[in-house]
Amino acid sequence: MKIMLINNDGGGWADEIEITEGITVAALFAKKIPSGHPADYLIRVNRQPTTAECVLQPGDRISITPTKIEGAAA
Repeated sequence: MKIMLINNDGGGWADEIEITEGITVAALFAKKIPSGHPADYLIRVNRQPTTAECVLQPGDRISITPTKIEGAAA
């Protein structure tokens, strides 16, 4: 099934990707950002806050935005 993945980490990119049915937000995050920590990102599905256990559906739009910008002063 296909979903839209919007990755705002670094340069950012958006792409329609093929995923397996039944994949959760947590599993997709681990696959796409293996060195990232979910607590450091704002993750939304269809513009709404979501849980790690949320199962993605065909046509969903998931966005991954870092909450901590490297090099930014506190």
